[in-house]
Amino acid sequence: MVRRQFLAFIIRWIISSIAMYICINFFGGFKEGAEWMRASFWLYLSAGLIFSLVNTVVKPIATIFALPLIFLTLGLFTLIVNAAMVGLTMLLIPGVTMSFGGAICSCLVISLINFLVNIGMPSVK
Repeated sequence: MVRRQFLAFIIRWIISSIAMYICINFFGGFKEGAEWMRASFWLYLSAGLIFSLVNTVVKPIATIFALPLIFLTLGLFTLIVNAAMVGLTMLLIPGVTMSFGGAICSCLVISLINFLVNIGMPSVK
């Protein structure tokens, strides 16, 4: 059971890393002098891990505080919460920048990728 959960974590980490690769290269940018990081495999692997940790630790707290706005907008404010999680991830990765509009587009792409993965990957129990 633990082995299956660990394997599921590794698969989701790799998928998050691929999603971060797509989002950083299409919607983000690199600070001046940090363009060499574009080809770094470790950048995207660490970005996927940081994004997973931010979603695990910070997102539930932010969602609880945003509940009144989420109810008021009939769930549309979750898009802003998700974009804030992408933005926070980009702040934690040195040398990478992304605008808030890029973060919104990124959270849509990441949501689509996670949706497709969840369809194809059975749940771990």
